[in-house]
Parts: sequence; C-alpha cells; structure tokens
Amino acid sequence: MIYTVTLNPSIDYVMSISSFQEGVVNRASQTMYYPGGKGLNVSRVLTKLGTSTTALGFVAGFTGNFIKEKLLEEQVNEKLIEVEGVSRINVKLKAKMESEINGTGPVVSENNIDLLIGQLQSLNEGDIVVLAGSIPNTMPSTIYETLMSVCAKNNVKVVLDTGGEMLTKLLDWKPFLIKPNHHELGDLFNVTIESTEEAIHFAQKVLEQGVENIIVSMAGDGAILATKQGTYFAKAPKGVVKNSVGAGDSLVAGFLAGYSKEKNILHALQNGIAAGSATAFSHDLCEKEEVERLLNEVVLQEVNLEDIKK
Repeated sequence: MIYTVTLNPSIDYVMSISSFQEGVVNRASQTMYYPGGKGLNVSRVLTKLGTSTTALGFVAGFTGNFIKEKLLEEQVNEKLIEVEGVSRINVKLKAKMESEINGTGPVVSENNIDLLIGQLQSLNEGDIVVLAGSIPNTMPSTIYETLMSVCAKNNVKVVLDTGGEMLTKLLDWKPFLIKPNHHELGDLFNVTIESTEEAIHFAQKVLEQGVENIIVSMAGDGAILATKQGTYFAKAPKGVVKNSVGAGDSLVAGFLAGYSKEKNILHALQNGIAAGSATAFSHDLCEKEEVERLLNEVVLQEVNLEDIKK
C-alpha cells in the first residue's frame, strides 16, 4: 500500500480570467475547486491509475469536509485526522500570468500528531509513505524527522518531496526516492546547476549519501533518474502546457504506480514522466487514458557516467 501524508491540505480555488486589474472588480470566466496539497495530489493520481493508496494528514472545519467529500467522489481512500479550526483555501489566479495566494491552516495539537504517528506505526515492510510539501509553522519543524524515524523502524520505504534546508537534513534518513528540480539539487550543494551534465554529477553525490533513487526535474527538457543500477535521462513528450499545478506530484505518483506493479525502475520512470506530462497538458490532474497514450512518447536513454567525467 502507498500512503501519502499531507500536513496542511487545502481547497485549491482556481479562477481563470482574461486579464487582471488591481483596484477594480474582475470577473472570472471559469472557477474550479479541487482538494489541494502535494500528498493529496499523489493519492488522487495513484487512484486514477488504479494503484492502492490511502491519504493521511489533517483536515478541519467546513473546508475539511469539502476536501473529504471530493476525495470520496474520486474514490480516494483517506484516513485524514479531523482537528480544530478550518482547513485553508489557496487561491490560484490564471490570467496572463499565474498568481497564487495560499491561506493559513489550522493549529495541530500534540495529540493530533500522536494519532498520525500511531497510523504510521501500524504500517508494514513493503509499504511506501510519501511525505510531500513544506511543514506548516503551526507544527514542529522536526515532524518529518519524527515520521521518518517511525517508518524506519518498520522498514517502510519513504518518498520525500520537499526542498530547501529541510531536504538537506532529511537525507541522512536515506529515503527511497527524492524528486528535486535542478535548482533544488543545486541548493543542496550551494551551486548553480546549468546543464544536464552538472545535474547528473550532483545527483551521483546524493546517491553516495545513501538515497536509493533521485529524480531531477529539468523542466520541459525532461528528467534524470540516478540509481544504483544506472543513470538515465528521460525526454518528456511535447505538448501544450495548460497547468503547472500538480505536474511534479503526478510524476511521483506515476513513478510509484509503475514501480508497485513491476518493480522495474525504468518502467516506473517512463510512467512517471508520462503522468507528469499528462497533468501539465490538462486543466486538472491527469487521467489514466492520457498517461497510457503518452507512455510511448517518453524516450529513455542510459547515461554513460565515464563520458560525463571526461
């Protein structure tokens, strides 16, 4: 089973408008409401792809009820813990440029956190936990370390999708997979990565720290997968980008869906790139049919590390 943890879920309120002007009434041409949060996105895509998943985390109030209702509509299994307050609403304005205003979330008590820890303590070897997104300032800054230590005791694999200083600290726990973009990878080593060769070089350094797999997103150019078995470059399919929200989460979900079915790392990468691309080419998260259509358009190439060193 693949579990996702979303510490601060949201309602993503997306408004499309031809042009935005400050100080006047603007009218949206289209409005959409989705359950938001990186972990929830991963669970939503996994469900669309027919892979068993359970969404964990915290919700509150009438907005939390909406989030749970939408997950139920999409047949996403959830065991979200209800807390005091109101889950946040994130406003995403799509005009000539995309803008976002992210709300604040509810306060989560120590007792609530203990309930989440209890859920993770019941997992078994072979399960996978996805920890995705930043840590709200209403929670201990060490909560991911706490959750990873619980998973480690039960030999549960952890996928870590976060960045910044927090990612640097958490590498010591040797996660199964991390997914930085090339900017975030550079931040780990205080360098600016400007080429695929540089990205591969520093991805190898991450592997040396004990991380099992690292996917480095190179934006529209594709992605690099570095593993103990080898290093590969995946060229993404071409298409019209309509949506920048959730593409990275879809890549993680597609990768895990592919891995859970065949335990084949290359099939997992191909599936991940197809899922991320399908979301980027859609107005919401990808659909299974579109992911399957794009699979054959993902070109994989093994990288010869000796050539890189030269």
